[in-house]
Amino acid sequence: MSLPPEKASELKQIIHQQLVKMDVHGRIREVLAETIREELAPEHQQLSTEDLIKALRQRGIIDDVMKELKFVTDVNEKERTSAPKPSTHFVDREPPVLKKTNIDPTRRYLYLQVLGGKAFLEHLQEPEPLPGQICSTFTLCLHFRNQRFRSKPVPCACEPDFHDGFLLEVHKDSLGDGSKMVDATTMLSICDPVHMVLIKTDTFGETTLVASYFLEWRSVLAAENGITNVAVELLGVGTESKVSVGVLNIRLEMYPQLNKTLSSEVTNTQFALERQKTAEKERLFLVYAKQWWREYLQIRPTHNIRLVKIFAQDENGVNRPVCSYIRPLRAGRLLDTPRQAARFVSVLGYERAPVIGGGGGKQEQWCTLLAFLCRNKGDCEDHANLLCSLLLGFGLEAFVCVGTKAKGVPHTWVMTCGTDGTVTFWESLTGHRYIHRPINPDDPPVVEQPKPLYPYRTIGCIFNHQKFFGNCQPSDAVEVCVFDLHDESKWKPMSGEAIKSVCPPGTTSSVPPFPPLCASTIDAAVTSNEIELQLRILVSEHRKH
Repeated sequence: MSLPPEKASELKQIIHQQLVKMDVHGRIREVLAETIREELAPEHQQLSTEDLIKALRQRGIIDDVMKELKFVTDVNEKERTSAPKPSTHFVDREPPVLKKTNIDPTRRYLYLQVLGGKAFLEHLQEPEPLPGQICSTFTLCLHFRNQRFRSKPVPCACEPDFHDGFLLEVHKDSLGDGSKMVDATTMLSICDPVHMVLIKTDTFGETTLVASYFLEWRSVLAAENGITNVAVELLGVGTESKVSVGVLNIRLEMYPQLNKTLSSEVTNTQFALERQKTAEKERLFLVYAKQWWREYLQIRPTHNIRLVKIFAQDENGVNRPVCSYIRPLRAGRLLDTPRQAARFVSVLGYERAPVIGGGGGKQEQWCTLLAFLCRNKGDCEDHANLLCSLLLGFGLEAFVCVGTKAKGVPHTWVMTCGTDGTVTFWESLTGHRYIHRPINPDDPPVVEQPKPLYPYRTIGCIFNHQKFFGNCQPSDAVEVCVFDLHDESKWKPMSGEAIKSVCPPGTTSSVPPFPPLCASTIDAAVTSNEIELQLRILVSEHRKH
């Protein structure tokens, strides 16, 4: 087989580049020197080419080169009509895939590396997975200033082999001072933590929330060379929120390096001031909430059995005001309409928080949005909070309702108030909508009353990110409730300023920032075609039998 001169020179060039990459010349020099030392010292005889090739083959260098070089025949499909004309070209056995990251040299980045884990004692007896064997895995999900990341899944083990790096842009949503590089002092005022959620996926694909942790990254601003290593102890969730589940080794680094680092006294003072300010705000809100509750009970003593929920525990067992679980969430082009948003929320899995022991009690656990999205399932409160946030993002006046359904089972759902006064209930677990038409109990029996189609029985309170109302109507039955929120004889409001003090967007508070929604990594068209193909095969096989 002969090659045209230009193809031959191209092939030579490619082979030369590959040999340079493997440093073959250097290895040949080493073998040559070693062979001369071993075989030619006494007699000074001539060393033939065959001797050198034999020495190279013995040391496996020729085999290495042949493994790296692979020649394939490429037949152009369009030229199949004429005699096939093979053109030989070089292909790399495993072409290196370099993932390009768009780095703006005028911006500051935090490079977070997860360098393994240890002391995950629950997996102490976990056997080493065999190659190709399906096993339980850990996945780490991160959120920082409107950026979301996910690690590669690693097999569950006592020392899980996490080795991932995440490049987090510090100024994601604000440009800062024009093109000026953000300095350490400015970054010290950015109090958003890195929210880390650890998910376990078992061999059946079921997900479990293992840990949720808020990493204080600003310690790197006082580190020498702008690099610091942190051992993060992860605690469990729910009833196990005080129990350690394992330790992650994390390395933090600033890119580009800081010209001037801060002293640890400055950073520690800032952290202490922030904690003090947050604690004071939360203390004042608690005092106000207690006073509000006393006033609410004075209206009617039976109010103490109504489901009026002012605080709720998150996955870490921290009590947060319920209003902090809601924030207007704009889905951009991912969800086109409120109906689509309701459908999206309804397809997320429903699972009640696990309870250790019997008694039929319900373990309270309102998950942060990142934990809910990463786990891909949650309780009815998680669904209602997400749907309310999305409907607010669409510009609707939406509220989460806390009450009961049949047999007095506690439940949460979503309500929207139209501009014409129409009240619509949205069931977040199914995507169903119901128009609410109140029954007037004072009407004479001849008047035909609307028949409610919704499953809700009682309602204790409603809230969103800015408002909270306690139901103070004579009856808390949903069918007779009038949703005139401006009438304080029917709905007792909380102070908007008090709510704003503990649920502010972007200022110092213990409330975690909301992560953005991300587009699916699944190609819907390709996947639907594959499913259709599999169904066709199954149908044809069924017909044969």
